[in-house]
Amino acid sequence: MERRIHSSLVKLICFVLFTSWLIVINVAASSRTNNKFNYYSELLRRNLLANGLGMTPPMGWNSWNHFNCKIDEKTIRETADALVSTGLSKLGYIYVNIDDCWAEIARNEKGELAPKNSTFPSGIKALADYVHSKGLKLGIYSDAGYYTCSQKMPGSLGNEERDANTFASWGVDYLKYDNCFSDDSRPMERYPVMTRALMNARRPIYYSICEWGDLHPALWGGNVGNSWRTTFDIQDNWESMLSRADQNEVYAEYARPGGWNDPDMLEVGNGGMTKDEYIVHFSIWAISKAPLILGCDVRNMSDDTLEIIRNKEVIAVNQDPLGIQAKKVRLFGDQEIWAAPLSGYRVAILLVNRGPVRYAVTAQWDDIGIPQNSTVVARDLWAHKTLPPLVGNLTSIVGSHSCKMYVLKPIS
Repeated sequence: MERRIHSSLVKLICFVLFTSWLIVINVAASSRTNNKFNYYSELLRRNLLANGLGMTPPMGWNSWNHFNCKIDEKTIRETADALVSTGLSKLGYIYVNIDDCWAEIARNEKGELAPKNSTFPSGIKALADYVHSKGLKLGIYSDAGYYTCSQKMPGSLGNEERDANTFASWGVDYLKYDNCFSDDSRPMERYPVMTRALMNARRPIYYSICEWGDLHPALWGGNVGNSWRTTFDIQDNWESMLSRADQNEVYAEYARPGGWNDPDMLEVGNGGMTKDEYIVHFSIWAISKAPLILGCDVRNMSDDTLEIIRNKEVIAVNQDPLGIQAKKVRLFGDQEIWAAPLSGYRVAILLVNRGPVRYAVTAQWDDIGIPQNSTVVARDLWAHKTLPPLVGNLTSIVGSHSCKMYVLKPIS
């Protein structure tokens, strides 16, 4: 009898302990679920710009680098036509972005921005309709100040809601928002005002913050815009291009799908650099997950320019869904090695020679996150050739002011 009582008591105690353990586990799991839910809810609440755009870096064209203020609706229409006829639109170059100088110096009687009658007589809505009919998207320009940088049209400071609604009513898809002639407030106070206005306008508009890297927009832009300028304006020369690349690389950890570091637009095709230098330019922007916004006259491009900007394999690195910006993993003198993980357990690497003579540049596997004894297949993205399997490292001869770009995939 005592044994049966003892046995029953042990079973009861075990049952109670097991039940208690289940309750603890369920409570802990519930707590983890709630904490995770609350974490993502808080992220969403804090993200002013939850528009779902820019999951890969935007691609397209902007008028400023080549045309400056000399723009009109004919140029914009012809540019849209050229993006289609050259096949660039099928590669992802879909944004046709009007920069500064498109509006009258004074707002209309309703307080709205008014397209300049002498250059955009049909209006922006008609232009957007034309661009959309080509399967493309239209971008516009404004400023977080009282005037734009040209001082030839008003900015949007104090008129953010009105202007965002105007842009939405015209069918605008992209806003480049500059940083000239503001009040004494800081950019991180002025730019979110337009963020809220764009969200309230109820049209998905890609928001490009052009703050020039003045107050480190990479540190606060992720909850405000889809991309943010990390540098001052680029110039069409080797030194300017490399300095923008260097400034942008510092903020690599802040780039991610939906929010990109922007070292300014591409100068490829404008004539200030050699073909090899333009290849370096395009390669760095691609591996850095920078917006690929063309700045040349796409109606009149050389074969060399087309060869560079239509390189599908390099574009694929830029548009990789993992969205990790490259870092410099090794520097020695004029030689640089840039690397970025890609989807599918691959790695993109870029060997850059900044110097006046050619070098043999070696990328070691352990510098780029690949186990040292791994066998790797390397694809040369500019020669469009696959190399024989490699172990431990890759060495390539890189000419002066040139680069070599590869995608590496470990196979054992």
